[in-house]
Amino acid sequence: MRLFAAVLPPDDVTGQLAAEVAALRKLPGADGLRWTGRPGWHFTLAFYGEVDDALVPGLAERLERAARRTEPFPLALRGGGQFGRGRALWTGADGDVRALGLLAGRAEAAGRKAGVELGEHRRYQAHLTVARGRERQTVDVRPHLAALAGFTSRTWTVRELVLVRSNLPRSGAPGEQPRYETVGRWPLGAAG
Repeated sequence: MRLFAAVLPPDDVTGQLAAEVAALRKLPGADGLRWTGRPGWHFTLAFYGEVDDALVPGLAERLERAARRTEPFPLALRGGGQFGRGRALWTGADGDVRALGLLAGRAEAAGRKAGVELGEHRRYQAHLTVARGRERQTVDVRPHLAALAGFTSRTWTVRELVLVRSNLPRSGAPGEQPRYETVGRWPLGAAG
């Protein structure tokens, strides 16, 4: 199964982001982007890719340990950025970004210790993807970045680490989004 570890913002925060994205979708060039939906809004901590079912119990055990070792921390959505000249448009994190990065490192280590092949290590960049560029199409996202620059959600307390299964679209229908299902949830530190 295709898995990743994540932090999920609460519903009211994704509601604030939904209002911001609705405004972004009215800007020039927005039709050249594939917009993600609320079910896909999360901070990926570690992407595991295809994981053999036999490795999942060990991964879950190690993620639980990583969660216990991390105290709850404040986080908010803030600003925006891009990867690869409009390849991905995202909003960033504000609050205890150091704790978020620490949790990401622990989630990655949990995968490696469980025997999941992760490929090369990359420095963690906290982001929540709101849109992706379409293949073979360059989009000038500067108006979107300017609009996101002033965006800040309310601050919430991150209290859990979540293991998510990603089911990729199969129909090939335009605009079809991946489906996400929670495989496991573990409270952080003293929250448990």
